[in-house]
Amino acid sequence: MKKLLLLAVSVALMSNAWAGGDAAQGKAAVEKYGCIACHGADFKSPIDPTYPKLAGQHQDYRVNAIMNGQAKPLTNTDIQNITAYISNLPGTLVMQK
Repeated sequence: MKKLLLLAVSVALMSNAWAGGDAAQGKAAVEKYGCIACHGADFKSPIDPTYPKLAGQHQDYRVNAIMNGQAKPLTNTDIQNITAYISNLPGTLVMQK
């Protein structure tokens, strides 16, 4: 759960100013922090339907404040890398008009 929260917080904290990052290092970071434990190995099959699907999400995506505490150990570089990785995953998100 903590690792999932770390990922969600990292995505929540991401802003356009941090756009970029290294997707390969982001993949290593999500494995290190265990983000898949809650968001699913594909980041579109969370273990709880209230958890966000992250695959393909925009790098500046914001989630709820619960993740903020979990992401405290992450550096800005960690956040950039994680969001670079997740935003490039194929997802099922649909843009609202």
